[in-house]
Amino acid sequence: MSTTSKASQRITALLDDNSFVEIGALVTARATDFNMKPNETPSDGCITGYGVIGGKPVYVYSQDASVMNGTIGEMHARKIANLYDLAMKTGSPVIGLIDSAGLRLQEAADALNAFGAIYMKQSLASGIIPQITAILGSCGGGLALFPTLTDFTFMGEKDAKLFVNAPNALDHNVITKCDSSTAAFQSEESGIVDVVADEATVLLKIRDLIGFLPSNGNEGSDIVECTDDLNRVNEEIAGCAGDTSIALSILADNNDFFEVKAAYAKDMVVGFMKLDGVTVGAVANRSEICDEEGKAAEKLENVLSVEGCEKAADFLNFCDAFEIPVLTLTNVKGYKATICSEKGIAKAAAKLTYAFANATVPKVNVIVGKALGTAGIAMNSKAIGADITFAWPDAQIGTMEGKLAAKIMYDGQGADVINEKAAQYDAQNCSAGSAARRGYVDGIVEPADTRKYVIGAFEMLFTKSEDRPAKKHGTV
Repeated sequence: MSTTSKASQRITALLDDNSFVEIGALVTARATDFNMKPNETPSDGCITGYGVIGGKPVYVYSQDASVMNGTIGEMHARKIANLYDLAMKTGSPVIGLIDSAGLRLQEAADALNAFGAIYMKQSLASGIIPQITAILGSCGGGLALFPTLTDFTFMGEKDAKLFVNAPNALDHNVITKCDSSTAAFQSEESGIVDVVADEATVLLKIRDLIGFLPSNGNEGSDIVECTDDLNRVNEEIAGCAGDTSIALSILADNNDFFEVKAAYAKDMVVGFMKLDGVTVGAVANRSEICDEEGKAAEKLENVLSVEGCEKAADFLNFCDAFEIPVLTLTNVKGYKATICSEKGIAKAAAKLTYAFANATVPKVNVIVGKALGTAGIAMNSKAIGADITFAWPDAQIGTMEGKLAAKIMYDGQGADVINEKAAQYDAQNCSAGSAARRGYVDGIVEPADTRKYVIGAFEMLFTKSEDRPAKKHGTV
């Protein structure tokens, strides 16, 4: 492997020292049309091979923009396809470092078929081995399907570009008006990109993520030795029901929470953590974003949104495919109510409900605020399969808040009656205690003790085995 190309330098920075073994270094393009010469395409613009990250075997391909602009032709694609075959046989993740001008026009139909061959390999590998893509240069046209067919996408914050249609090709748009190819757009607006950072940080973050993931779907959740106190008491977590990203960091071993898609659908938090050394996927509603001093910098409505539901459902499907247990922190009172949201909220909420119900991994739910109406049911309730449900003492669990219920039931009566009945309704039908008496909550725990109860629940559920009705696959 040439040590001077940017493609090779990226592999060196990504992998453990001196662990990379290159495959197919002597491959060159076969086509000679339109002034192409085989000896001018070293490695055919793509370095492929295997190495380790933190001792875990991984397969890597890195596109070399200095060779034919990193364009994908027949042999370039064959190298990537071969890498996928090896990764599937050995049960190891594939990491793709993208920097390419796209389809190699000189190879015409051969290049087009090459794209399809890679799409096929990515599709077959889905749910069997983790797939990670880092966009470190251009990723346009049909190449944009590469990251969206994989599980996690990282993107350089400055020079990287991701698009199907270039910004200037969009109706009523020019790049100066809206650069839809930037990392900011693709992470905040489309939700395709999980992590945005400078290139060096992107490679470090991929290493961090690999530390949470199992190597394949048969291995089960990744387990390491826990160096944190399993019974750690955290008084400060009581004030974090709003910003659950902070709450999850508090709960995690050594306060290490790896959030994905943090810039998209901020009302829903998803990411990975270790609990007693075992990787757990976390899904949580969020109603505020706190600054570094712990003060609320941005208020969010604690409702389910289309984007939040889809973000959580996709994450849940990944966790279930790779046998990663799921923890939820629930604080939701309903659905986002706008004309735009109404177009898709029913479908999105159904997708979220299905993802929870369909998942057979251990599932623990902690109601840290509100769990009202069918939105509360969709957030990993016992009704759709949660194995263990805890609630904080002040949690509200029921059909709706007492004030609204009283206004409906005692319409036209005075404020005193409404207030009296609202308080009565909250006490009888919306408290954690009333839910526990009906068996919808397994235990009421103090916020400070949440970590030890959650860890205990997952330890109890470690050997969980659950079947679903035999079928090819669901359709939701």
